[in-house]
Amino acid sequence: MSQEEYQVCDACGVTAEMGFVIGEGDEVAEVEIFVKDKASAVAEFQRYLDLAKQVNDEVMHDLDEDAELSLDPLTVKLKFECSAEKLIFELRSRSL
Repeated sequence: MSQEEYQVCDACGVTAEMGFVIGEGDEVAEVEIFVKDKASAVAEFQRYLDLAKQVNDEVMHDLDEDAELSLDPLTVKLKFECSAEKLIFELRSRSL
């Protein structure tokens, strides 16, 4: 019985290992929202927050609705407990 060494498949153009896709310590996702008023921004962010809570109910964010918001664009950070949760959120949020 012979043992083969691990070889990367160059035929399909993919040579990255999974560790490069899910980086340790990469738990923060940034969401950019392009709207013209604060009420629309908060409503749009709520859609992203609802989706993030489907991944992890304990997700944290830095949006302060009482503060003056910069709307060009509104950038909000969502902090998950692990990198995999962030990746799942980013893949799911493509549909929004």
